[in-house]
Amino acid sequence: MKSNLSKTAIKQYWIWLSALLLFGCSSQAKWQPAENPLLTRWAEKLTVDNVHQEYPRPQMVREDWLNLNGLWDYAIRPRDENKPMDFDGQILVPFPIESALSGVKKEVGRDNRLWYKRKFEIPVGWTGKRMLLHFGAVDWDTTVWVNGKKVGTHRGCYDPFTFDVTEALNNKGSQEVVLSVWDQTDNGTQPRGKQVTNPKGIYYTSVTGIWQSVWLEPVPESYIRSIKIEPDVDENCVWVTVSIEGDPDSYVGHAQTWLPPVKAGEKPEGSGFSGRPGQRFRVSLALNPKTKLWSPDSPHLYDLQVSLYKRNGNELTKGSLVDSVTSYFGMRKICIGKDEYGFNRLMLNNKPLFQFGPLDQGWWPDGLYTAPTDEALRYDLDITRKMGFNMLRKHVKIEPARFYYHCDRLGILVWQDMPNGNDRSLRVKSSDTEDAERDPESAKQFEAELKAMIDNLYNHPSIVTWVLFNEGWGQYDTKRLAGWLKKYDPTRISNATSGWADRGVSDMYDAHLYPGPGMEDVEPERVTVLGEYGGLGLPVEGHLWVKDKSWGYRSFKTKEALAVKYESLLNSLYGMIGRGLSAAVYTQTTDVESEVNGLMTYDREVIKFDTDKMARLHQKLYKPVQKMLLLLEDSEHTKQQWQYSFEQPSSDWITPEYQDQSWQNGPAPFALKPNAYFDMGTQWKDKDIYLRKSFQLETLPRDLRVKVYFEVTEATVFINGKKVLELERRAGNHYQDINVSEHAEVLQKGTNVIAVHCSAGEKMQGFDIGLYSVNY
Repeated sequence: MKSNLSKTAIKQYWIWLSALLLFGCSSQAKWQPAENPLLTRWAEKLTVDNVHQEYPRPQMVREDWLNLNGLWDYAIRPRDENKPMDFDGQILVPFPIESALSGVKKEVGRDNRLWYKRKFEIPVGWTGKRMLLHFGAVDWDTTVWVNGKKVGTHRGCYDPFTFDVTEALNNKGSQEVVLSVWDQTDNGTQPRGKQVTNPKGIYYTSVTGIWQSVWLEPVPESYIRSIKIEPDVDENCVWVTVSIEGDPDSYVGHAQTWLPPVKAGEKPEGSGFSGRPGQRFRVSLALNPKTKLWSPDSPHLYDLQVSLYKRNGNELTKGSLVDSVTSYFGMRKICIGKDEYGFNRLMLNNKPLFQFGPLDQGWWPDGLYTAPTDEALRYDLDITRKMGFNMLRKHVKIEPARFYYHCDRLGILVWQDMPNGNDRSLRVKSSDTEDAERDPESAKQFEAELKAMIDNLYNHPSIVTWVLFNEGWGQYDTKRLAGWLKKYDPTRISNATSGWADRGVSDMYDAHLYPGPGMEDVEPERVTVLGEYGGLGLPVEGHLWVKDKSWGYRSFKTKEALAVKYESLLNSLYGMIGRGLSAAVYTQTTDVESEVNGLMTYDREVIKFDTDKMARLHQKLYKPVQKMLLLLEDSEHTKQQWQYSFEQPSSDWITPEYQDQSWQNGPAPFALKPNAYFDMGTQWKDKDIYLRKSFQLETLPRDLRVKVYFEVTEATVFINGKKVLELERRAGNHYQDINVSEHAEVLQKGTNVIAVHCSAGEKMQGFDIGLYSVNY
């Protein structure tokens, strides 16, 4: 990345810069992290002078810019009060005020307003330029003044915004910027992800104010405002749209990329094309017969330079250069296609690829929404790749642009969630047939931020899926919004509802199941995915946010026990690929506050798994799909007949030789009452039930897998008299897949018998089972 300022500008104001650094050094003693349960290793390296100095917008880079991160004045005042005369102290930007790294760690609340103030000077070399003031993200309702003049307002937690402050600047000397920020957190219905005022369970500490970089940029009178890059793998080209500030008829947009040499030793060859600003034009890659495609195994990126020229005459001929930015793109295509067995699959560059990765919350113990440093931001991604994951799901949060830049470079596929407001009145249950009704103002804000998310992140090749709603949080008007999403960005996969209240629309049928794994039905048009599963917890002493309330969906006491269970779930997951599963998301990258179900501790000091072993295990998921062999059909869709008894039989009842003609005969599933997930086959009222069924095999499989629904106190499964599985508690409202391949030798050609004993407690009675294989 280029330096903040051109060489000429540096020479012209080095004295000013030295003064600024001197001020920073003298201010260092005034800032230190607030007392906190945990700090990361990167916090130790943080100073007021080095806080997030990297260029904030990697997909549209200009050489000159001024970083305004560092110490600002802050004040917390009642919401209706005007700008304070006196401020309360200093805050380290861009860390939210509730975080330890802000140096403040105070709550603001809906009845108060947070004020910011700082002074800066315009470098001498920027004279005659227009000045753009950029904010990466501010949560939530922001008003900005420069030198006492109001320059703009913005509502939204996650999207960057910019104000042209040229007319508000003083002719020379010091300039002052002031912000006013108001945030409702979970007292409103605006998109805010997992922030709450009273954090507990799966919800975390609230965030208010500036939480991404603030910076100043000089531009000419007419300049490139944005670029849209659309790779077209099938046509071997990239489409570019250049949007400008100024009259499009007076300028020419030009895009230049460099192709790898055809022969060793040759220099890269340029491929440049021009078009009218505001209109889509083609940049061909046909000069090179071996275009390098972007993928997790080979995340190749092409450099791109986009320039704006004064138009020379009526044709698209270039005159003088006006503005120029550098960017990059990856040649990749994401779509849905059929595999050789007729299952819908997620296709990358026209080839099936199982997508597997962690649920990524993006929270930090010391910075909350803001990573301590750019190195820290990348660290999670490095570990994700080292563990052999090829994807992550960015969960109800939108990260700074540099996060996706790192994903682009590392080859990580990203499912990007839209952050949802989840007021209880707007939460849709999995059994609800109707969406919530959102008031017009709330819906307008949600849709404005949804569009902004797509616009701002569109050029990143790593992003392959948009997730509209998570588990019914704020879910409304699903069919209309899913249709809009697919039309607005047809180049990516759309996932309207991850978990819970599916409406039969968009590209994915997505289940959530803890610990799982499990899956929804295979459909003729959509892909079937597991949007969340796992959640295996391991508290690590000395690395806990809270000691007494730490939890996981299933908890373990040692790394060894955790690893055994993880591998067990993974082996079951592999079988589901043979049944049509196209992707899975494991919960989660790190511990977060009271959650201890991370692959790492919250402070990133302890990796709970052997990364090399994880990578080896995960490689199995990406191999060619094995055909499924159905051994014993379950009753999820077609009720299967079983022999059953509520009376305890003789001890030999599990053997194939046992005579069960006196038992009752009836269809599964066996349940106390109809279930929201399936229709009851036979009513089961008693505490215990004994089940038997015979099945025939002509070919013996090498592995054995169970598909089972269970709401029981405990259940034991026998095949041909041998115990193959013990179950307890419940699988939730889904069938669960379990790998029992270590018992495959109990199967025999001809007649086989499966026998099950189930015990149940009050309101916890339901059972059904089937057997299959994917390697035979």
